Amino acid sequence: MYLMRRFMIPFVLLAGAACAESFSGTVVDVMCRGKDLAGHTRECALSCAKSGYGLVQADGKFLKFDESGNARTMAALKKLTRDKDLKAKVAGTLEGDVLKVESIDFQQ
Repeated sequence: MYLMRRFMIPFVLLAGAACAESFSGTVVDVMCRGKDLAGHTRECALSCAKSGYGLVQADGKFLKFDESGNARTMAALKKLTRDKDLKAKVAGTLEGDVLKVESIDFQQ
């Protein structure tokens, strides 16, 4: 039983990581998602953080981030030097209409 558990745990962890997908688009806070994305600033995104974040894809579809994704996004935004054009690649899994964010990488 111990030997079986020892080999199953890494397999289950790898299987979960393999399910992550990659999404691209513009990061925006929920309050501003319907506004002009090109003019949306990093400062606005940080000041509206309470509403949460999401990703607007090229086709206009909005994917709302989960709570840990909101925290990851805020940390990444604080480090970002660019003020506009908040395009990013997000790795995660889509559960209903919420994107469970595993990583976020703002494009330079």
